[in-house]
Amino acid sequence: MKSRTVDRVEDTEIHQGMNARHRVREVLPHGRFEEHDPFLMLAEDWFVPGTFGDHPHRGFETFTFILEGEVIHHDNHGGHGVLKPGDAQWMTAGRGVIHSEEAGPDGAHSLQLWINLPSRLKMTEPSYQDLRGEAMPVRREPGALLREFRPERNLASITIVELRIDAGASATQALPPDDNTFLYVISGAARFGADETPARAGQVVWLANDGDEVTIRAGENLHAILFSGPPIRERVAARGPFVMNTHEEIYQAILDFQTGKF
Repeated sequence: MKSRTVDRVEDTEIHQGMNARHRVREVLPHGRFEEHDPFLMLAEDWFVPGTFGDHPHRGFETFTFILEGEVIHHDNHGGHGVLKPGDAQWMTAGRGVIHSEEAGPDGAHSLQLWINLPSRLKMTEPSYQDLRGEAMPVRREPGALLREFRPERNLASITIVELRIDAGASATQALPPDDNTFLYVISGAARFGADETPARAGQVVWLANDGDEVTIRAGENLHAILFSGPPIRERVAARGPFVMNTHEEIYQAILDFQTGKF
């Protein structure tokens, strides 16, 4: 096994969101599709009821991880779930879904990742599933807990691992060697990779594609999440909640939504 090195560490900022009580951190900014392939964007949101009412999606999958509060999901294909801290959801928007993600009465704090789909899978039948934190497989190393989120009906081949590592402890995670991989530091600080590059809360660590595992050494109690996936290497056309391959497909998605075909 060979430990990867770090390609770069990126800072992030928190901005005003869709209302006065919505804050959002663009962990992976929307639009850097080729650089982040297969990931489209990652947002950290602090929000209240009424922020994310009914809205459509087409052409990708989402992973939503709850950090605080609760999130109540409804969609027009019968999906429904209430997610609490440590839980996650996996949604395949596929050919079209309309859903809401409402915060509970005390608000919510979440991470949401958008994962691209190849052209041959973009018009797949939509689906939704809850991933309860306590039901996910856990691996323990001295001073460390690694929880892997494994959806049963995902199309994208993604590795998702939540890491909690005590100060002074370390952990190693195996990775597919050709995957693009990044970690987001939720809290704490650590040194990442064979070159022990430091990163702290609010920073994104992108790994180089030069090995098949990564080692993390925590300098402070660390809470982080790792995402790894094979690049698709296709053209991306995106507008708002729709991600396709061409502008014509985007226009068709808008028309299909407006004419009730989702």
